[in-house]
Amino acid sequence: MSGDLTHLERARLRWRARRGLLENDLILQRFFDAYEADLTEEDVGALTRLLEMDDTDLLDIFLDRADLAGAYDDPRIRTLVERMKSL
Repeated sequence: MSGDLTHLERARLRWRARRGLLENDLILQRFFDAYEADLTEEDVGALTRLLEMDDTDLLDIFLDRADLAGAYDDPRIRTLVERMKSL
């Protein structure tokens, strides 16, 4: 699915990524701006799972105050988080 996301699918994914904390929104926005066109089906699945996290837990992950654990401790999710942190 690399590069095969339709405009509507991209819009829906961005909408799902909207968060209650501005800091998370900014990080996710930069990620989408940089990588949206290259997301694979596996990336979208991992991103969808990551977005299930609570806002404060997600921010702790982005700020290296916590590590991914449990169901979120997945290589694909880790790769996405590392991309997000690098921006």
